[in-house]
Amino acid sequence: MPAPLPRSNAALAARDLAVLWHPCTQMHDHETLPLLPIVRAEGVWLFDADGGRYLDAVSSWWTNVFGHRHPRIVAALKRQLDTLDHVMLAGFTHEPALELAEALVALAPPGLARVFYADNGSSAIEVALKMSFHYWRNLGRGAKQRFIALSGSYHGETLGALSVTDVPLYRDTYSPLLLQPLFAPSPDTYLAEPGETAAEVATRRLAELRALLEQHAEETCAVIVEPLVQCAGGMRMYDPSYLRGLRALCDEFDVHLIADEIAVGFGRTGTLFACEQGGITPDFLCLSKGLTGGTLPLSAVVTTEAVYAAFYAEYASGKAFLHSHSYTGNALACRAALATLELFRDEPVLARNRELAAVLARELDALRDHPQVGDVRQTGLIAAVELVRDRATREPFPAAERRGLRVYRHGLAHEMLLRPLGNVVYFMPPYVIEPGQIAAMIRVARDGIAAAVG
Repeated sequence: MPAPLPRSNAALAARDLAVLWHPCTQMHDHETLPLLPIVRAEGVWLFDADGGRYLDAVSSWWTNVFGHRHPRIVAALKRQLDTLDHVMLAGFTHEPALELAEALVALAPPGLARVFYADNGSSAIEVALKMSFHYWRNLGRGAKQRFIALSGSYHGETLGALSVTDVPLYRDTYSPLLLQPLFAPSPDTYLAEPGETAAEVATRRLAELRALLEQHAEETCAVIVEPLVQCAGGMRMYDPSYLRGLRALCDEFDVHLIADEIAVGFGRTGTLFACEQGGITPDFLCLSKGLTGGTLPLSAVVTTEAVYAAFYAEYASGKAFLHSHSYTGNALACRAALATLELFRDEPVLARNRELAAVLARELDALRDHPQVGDVRQTGLIAAVELVRDRATREPFPAAERRGLRVYRHGLAHEMLLRPLGNVVYFMPPYVIEPGQIAAMIRVARDGIAAAVG
């Protein structure tokens, strides 16, 4: 037998860089930025091949809501492997898929009644966009072909999802390939006028959205938003009253409301779904990330019986929604999702999250008066620190200076995985984090910020 290959950080990184192309990465960076091979994970911790460990303060791109390898989710997956791994969901069904759909309908905001599965967050957005457009077409309203999104929004990187994304870093290169949506001003509280409250920002932005709908409602399929927090756009946060006003406007102007809860769903904002804080039901609820506890890729679009009915007809009518993914409703992923939902059912997750959010708020106080911090904001277990060159004017650091990368490097050197979004240092820890670990997380971030802006 051949001798086993070396399993050090350096050896694994060298093998990787010879063959792999990583997501959201300029690969040239790894000529100077060490690539970290993770060989094991447990709870909040990631372990590298050399024995180093890192507290996963970003829940591995916001997915591992109950930490890594949660024993209940692992056990459920092992049991499922003994019976069924995968079968196509066209013409067939299986218990994990139908049980999960039943559970999601029971938990979702009232009025949502049908579940369509996909593989990941971007795919869920594609489903919702296509379904909304196709709904209006089936009703004979083919002029509705456009979408309205918020400035600063992020909904994914497949072409439809990228079309309704307003982050130039991701969008600009591909703009010739994209749909042309309308962008309404974000109710981002960071952009408040002097003396203006979050609720007043929401009211002002709703008036601007109304003006847009007055001009374009007849050609608009849907408005798509990330409820409460625009995550990848810089953890921009806004008042729940915007959601109430948005729902009312969508009803008034006869357009759909798509709620992208891919990042903010499943307890992250303090309620199971962020929409609950606005007291609204969207026409489409897009879910992924925390849905499986960060174990396997799965997404779901939960919609209304009215939307479903618009597609229900004889095949010859041409009204069927012929959208599919090979792994739609994968049995293993659905079983992991069911185990995740059982944790919410059986344990006081939301109550504990609120307690942890209070700890996080207290620890963040140490950064609120920092001369290079323009804002400290928080919604539930999402928090963000905005680094600026000048606190009084909020002048940003130039993106080319990559101040956030300095914080990332400092974090890794101190057992902490922090992955800032440009000049925004954010925290989205797993729900199993302990108060002392939150204190350590903020302490490392504070020192990293000091090193980055000094």
